[in-house]
Amino acid sequence: MADNYRLRQLLDQHDAPNKLRHRLRSTVALLRMVIRKSAESRTDIDAYMGLLEDRLDAIVRVQSIADEQGIIELQKLLTDELLHYRPLDGVRVLLSGPELALQPRMGQLLALALHELTVNAVEHGSLGGSTGRVEINWRVDETGRTPTLTFLWKEYDEVAVGKSGADGFGTEVLTRLLAYELGATTQLDFESDGLRCTIQLPLG
Repeated sequence: MADNYRLRQLLDQHDAPNKLRHRLRSTVALLRMVIRKSAESRTDIDAYMGLLEDRLDAIVRVQSIADEQGIIELQKLLTDELLHYRPLDGVRVLLSGPELALQPRMGQLLALALHELTVNAVEHGSLGGSTGRVEINWRVDETGRTPTLTFLWKEYDEVAVGKSGADGFGTEVLTRLLAYELGATTQLDFESDGLRCTIQLPLG
């Protein structure tokens, strides 16, 4: 047993630089995508720089809460992102769900998606005024061959904002990037009292 444990230690030590390089390449690829897509959606240089800096800050924040292996706790990710824009007073934002550790790539991409949801809620949705709120809950279904995360972001306000005519960067992240990179399915519903975003994501 001791020999097997020592062998696992040696293998982990040997593989650590490869894992670090892989995480670094993954982060750089994500940064390049954010820079390129942000530029596509804005023609004004000041607006472009503002959006770009905001999105890059979100990626930096998620790096700061990851552990040595790059693992990210979902609730910590949510709390960190929301606290950056609004205090969590137990009324405006409600969180509920089990403890869930996310692999590095999944954590980075979800961080970007949650950043877009948060910014949209602050600038256009239920967190922009004084009466709205957001309820966020998640669960893991382990009955199938692959565990599946169901994540629900629901905004409530007296005056809801409808869908804009053109899909922006946030919509692309939620509906296309998560699907391509993680096999997720995302449904955006612009309801009478606010946005409902449902993400289903395989955890395998």
